[in-house]
Amino acid sequence: MGEEFFWNKRYANSNYVYGTEPNSFLAEQCHLLSGPVLSLSEGEGRNAVFMAAQGLDVLGVDISQVALEKAHQLAKSRGVEIRTVVADLATFVPEENHYGAVVSISAHLPSAIRHRLYPFIERALKPNGLILLEAYSENQLAKNSGGPKQLDMLMTVAKLQREFPNLEPILLQEIEREVFEGEGHTGLASVVQYIARKKG
Repeated sequence: MGEEFFWNKRYANSNYVYGTEPNSFLAEQCHLLSGPVLSLSEGEGRNAVFMAAQGLDVLGVDISQVALEKAHQLAKSRGVEIRTVVADLATFVPEENHYGAVVSISAHLPSAIRHRLYPFIERALKPNGLILLEAYSENQLAKNSGGPKQLDMLMTVAKLQREFPNLEPILLQEIEREVFEGEGHTGLASVVQYIARKKG
């Protein structure tokens, strides 16, 4: 209940903590995605709503009921529909062989949860399905532009190679970029970007 309480409290005010515009990496690469799309730690809906506006069928998963209610409000204001489910990624099991894409934007998870969840993510993808992921890197620890302060929850290129062993990388890089995502993420940040395909 601790995580759920934390995020419900964080999202409880009327403003959008991470803004209402999509993550820029997702926006640049969205043309590669096919539905249905599973969006992990979707939060207040900025990414799901953007993908829905591109014509994709999107299921957003988040631990916070409060955040997902705001996601539906955002979708309504933009004239699109999204599907959501309240779930803890520590126990969530996605439908097997079902998704054209899985999107993970700033879904920072402890390694113990990643090691349980990521094999399910691989299995959830249809043949030739894609995962698109952006997360803060371990080098983000020295910066104050967002992200968790636990090294275990931050990503590296090597971690992604280990944790998605059965996917074929299309893009895998660590870069520094300016992030402008509401009050939650703003400033120069160190991120890992990853797009990989499930072999058909």
